Amino acid sequence: MAESRRQELFELIQELKEKLRDREAALPAHSIRPHQILEIEEFEEKIAAMEKEFQEMSKA
Repeated sequence: MAESRRQELFELIQELKEKLRDREAALPAHSIRPHQILEIEEFEEKIAAMEKEFQEMSKA
């Protein structure tokens, strides 16, 4: 069960990273709005939390 959660977490991390890259690529070069920055920060926070959980699972 832990292995399936680990695999699921890995796939979610990859999906979020892809969405983050897409969001960053879609940003205008010189007129970023505050809500756009917040969306990117939310993706980064989710990724960081999931990566931490993934690393903890890998240690066990």
